[in-house]
Amino acid sequence: MRRISDNGLETLLQRAEESQKRKLPIDIKARKLLKDMSDGDGRYLLNIAEELFSFPNGDNLDSAGLLEKIQKKAPLYDKGGDSHYNLISALHKSIRGSDVDASLYWLARMLVSGEDPNFISRRLTRAAIEDVGLADPNALLQAIATWQTYERVGSPEGELALVQCVIYLSNAPKSNSVYKAYNNALLDAKKSGSLSPPKHILNAPTKLMQDIGYGVGYSYDHDKEESFSGQNYFPEGMARGRYYFPVDRGFESEVIKRLEHWKRIRDGVDDDISKEQT
Repeated sequence: MRRISDNGLETLLQRAEESQKRKLPIDIKARKLLKDMSDGDGRYLLNIAEELFSFPNGDNLDSAGLLEKIQKKAPLYDKGGDSHYNLISALHKSIRGSDVDASLYWLARMLVSGEDPNFISRRLTRAAIEDVGLADPNALLQAIATWQTYERVGSPEGELALVQCVIYLSNAPKSNSVYKAYNNALLDAKKSGSLSPPKHILNAPTKLMQDIGYGVGYSYDHDKEESFSGQNYFPEGMARGRYYFPVDRGFESEVIKRLEHWKRIRDGVDDDISKEQT
């Protein structure tokens, strides 16, 4: 989880050499270059070391030879450059497009190239919210569980949690209504400025607040039938906004029914208020 020191990277290389019962086919300067290229990432270091062990015995590469071999043999992947973001984007869009096989391919490409699984987990969590959303609320639980599983289990078993999550998200019903609802509400919040909540939903801890009407007329929803009063919760003088438009897929199909039910009750409450005022 943290950047590994140069001494730590050297320890990893020595352990790898002990495991393979041979020295890495690189000279001292190339060995230092390898650690510098790893930038504290032990996974990346060991992936390159594995590639180097596949070369025939007898090679003893200098820095230039190491770079040439890595460029030819290792997958093209610069974790600080375009490839890093191109592949995660390809994974995300494949999940959004419900293409499970393409999603698995891009996941495998990233893991083979030494990508940080925590970076992948973060994007899977984002996809669960942004592209699956309330069409399948369990998608977010899957993503968070995947992230936690990898942190606890590590490699190589932890990769299977990533695979499971990718398959789940790819096959889940899709909805970006949560993402759009936030943007819709954000626009109104910016336009309306600092409007106060209506007085009837404000707490009145002091007598002065009570005298000026704080809390007067508030209807406790749990005391009402179906725990729904239909009162207005928007600022006084502001027209009621509509931000959330669920899609007719997955769990959101049920959400649509609930919203329509609340609207019918609310419209009835508004009609009653209008009659009283006339």
